[in-house]
Amino acid sequence: MGQPYQQPGAPTAQPGASFDHSLVTGAFELPNHTIVRNFGIVRGIVVRSRSIVGSIGAGLQQIVGGNISLYTELCERARGEAYELMIQHAAALGANAIISVRYDATEITAGVSEVLCYGTAVFAAPKQ
Repeated sequence: MGQPYQQPGAPTAQPGASFDHSLVTGAFELPNHTIVRNFGIVRGIVVRSRSIVGSIGAGLQQIVGGNISLYTELCERARGEAYELMIQHAAALGANAIISVRYDATEITAGVSEVLCYGTAVFAAPKQ
């Protein structure tokens, strides 16, 4: 699939840099950690469109009813990519954690949606 899309103006993470995903939370604090530095808001943005084949397959699933798995997979993939882009942005700033993580989605035009994942990048140290 090639290299992931790099958002214009977004810092690039250092190659090989690892990020502890257990330090990513929707809460405003991290248990047993002290926020030492706040780097500000970080984000990951993905814009997706439905393919003709996917739309036809989803249309057939709509006839039967229930979960439309093609759209579920598309949404999960877009959210996952936005999340990973946010992580890269935070790591490039020197953060080791992200608090107050949220998702937002907007339909830009028929069949084209933006998925945004954002939070506050911080450096968190374990409490002694």
